[in-house]
Order: sequence, then C-alpha cells, then structure tokens
Amino acid sequence: MSPRTRMIGARLLQAIPVVIGVVVITFVLTRALPGDPAVYFAGDAADEASIQQVRETLGLDKPLPQQFVRYVGDLVVGDWGNSLSTGQPVLADISRRLPASLELTLIALILSCAIAIPLGVLAATKPGSWRDHVCRVFVTAGVSLPTFFTGILLIYIFYYLLDIAPSPLGRLDFMFIEPDRITGFYLIDSALAGDWDTFGAAAKQLILPACTMAIFTLAPIARMTRAAMLQALSSDFIRTARAAGLGRRKILMGYALRNALLPVVTTLGMVFSFALGANVLVEKVFAWPGIGSYAVDALVASDYAAVQGFVLAMALLFVALNLIIDLTYAIIDPRIGFDGA
Repeated sequence: MSPRTRMIGARLLQAIPVVIGVVVITFVLTRALPGDPAVYFAGDAADEASIQQVRETLGLDKPLPQQFVRYVGDLVVGDWGNSLSTGQPVLADISRRLPASLELTLIALILSCAIAIPLGVLAATKPGSWRDHVCRVFVTAGVSLPTFFTGILLIYIFYYLLDIAPSPLGRLDFMFIEPDRITGFYLIDSALAGDWDTFGAAAKQLILPACTMAIFTLAPIARMTRAAMLQALSSDFIRTARAAGLGRRKILMGYALRNALLPVVTTLGMVFSFALGANVLVEKVFAWPGIGSYAVDALVASDYAAVQGFVLAMALLFVALNLIIDLTYAIIDPRIGFDGA
C-alpha cells in the first residue's frame, strides 16, 4: 500500500468519530427546536386528533432513543427522510441545491484569490508603502461591509442604475432553459453540451453574487498572504538566496510564495467552509436556489429531516475538504510527505 493510500485511509478513519458526533448532536439539537413539525404539516385548521395522527406517522410520538435508532437505520440504507416543506426526499433536495451553492462559492473564491493573493504579495514586499495601505483598505472594507448590504448595493448600481447586469432572480434568466443535468454546475453542464448561449447567461447571473461573496472572503485571504509572505521574506533561506545572487522574481515567486502558500491554503479551506455555510444572505438577496436558503426554510418550519440532512451533508463535505487540503500540503511542500499519516 502506497503512503498516499495509507494517509487517505487514516484520514477517513479519523473522520468516522466526527461524523458520528455530528449525527448525534444534530439529532438532539433538532429535537430542541421550537415548534412542532406535526402541527406545521397538518395545517392551521387541523384538530388535535389530526395532529396526533401526523405525529404518529412521522414517528414523533416515540421516545427519543427509538427515534434515534430509526434515524440511524434509515441513514445506513441511504434514506435521509422526506422534507416536510418540499415533500421530496431530503437527499434529492440536497443533491439538487448543493451544486448551486458550490458553484457560487467556488467562483467567488477564484475571484477572491485572483485579487487577494497578488495584493497580499505586493503589500508584503514593501510594508508601509501605498501598496500596503491599499491592501489594508481592501481588508477593512471586506470585513466591515455585510454581504446583504454589498449585494443590494451592487444590484442597485449595476442592475437598477446602469442596467448592465441581469435581473437578480436565480441561476438563469427566464428566457433560458437549464442545461441537462450532468454535474449540477450550470457552467460545466452547458459547456459540455456546447450550449454557449446558456453558458453566457449562467455566467452573467453569477457575476453579482460571486462578486458579493468575493468582497467578503478576500479579507482573510489577503491578510494571511501578507503575513505569511512577511514571515517568509525574513527567513534565513531568503537571505541566502539573495546572497547567492538569485533574481528578485525567482526569490519572490519560487521560494517565498511557495513557502507562504501552506497557511494560505489552510485559510482557503476555512474560508470555503465558512462561505458555503454562511452564504444564505447572498442566496436570499439574489434568489439563489442554494443549500443555505434551503436550511433556513427548514429551520423556520422545524423540518427535522431537512435540517439533519443539511448538517450531515456539510459534515461530509468538510471531511472531504480537509482531505483535499492535506493532499495539497504534500503537493506544495514535498517535505511534509505522506508518511506522517
């Protein structure tokens, strides 16, 4: 067995207690939510007998241990339950909505990294210069501006005043039909189908919400890049490289930035995890059919199955993300290797 396979196996084994803990905690906390899903499902005009019948149908009349055993048994066979709000299986709802949130978050992170990393590198090369002050302004603005305010401001400027952005009503304009589902990512699916009109329409719909999230996420990335580059540039190996007569670009990009990427990658993983779970405000402002708005609607309705499915899906996604980050570490710095697993 190769070192890489051993490391992946070890990380997956370490994730099992985490997933079990998430299942237990989520089950307990959802039962502590205010409201009765049986009342919501039965309707406002239902009498007590009808509510009790719905409660028995949903299994909510059983003791909590029996409910938990039934819930775990359903999870083992791939049954995440049915959503009371949509009437559809939770797994189907999540598989339909998760790609929308992933596409938005990934595009926002790409835009954020394209601005934040070069900005952090430039700020670190000359601390206290105008470049450094520009970086601080961007960081302060990104942290200070709430996402819903930024989103509404961008809509007002680019859609209402300038009329150069499409209507902020979901992933596609009403004149276009969504592409045949392959990955759930409209950009990828439309490109695979060769439907460039739909590709362009989906890209236009992504611009404003992705920019809204990018403004919010670039602050920690730029700050970490600057700090990591400052530390790398003051290291002994950089002074040795300068004494050896290596070029400035080679030292900056080949040595300093590569060593500074490890904490930046860690920050990227944290920012991605946070953005994916906290982009509900952006989804609400732009009517984006993502998983964040789905979770909020489920919380309002005390929809146990949907809330539990959302948290479980996020836990599995974060486990996969941590595994990707570990593999990225070894690619960036071979000294880490895979033997530490």
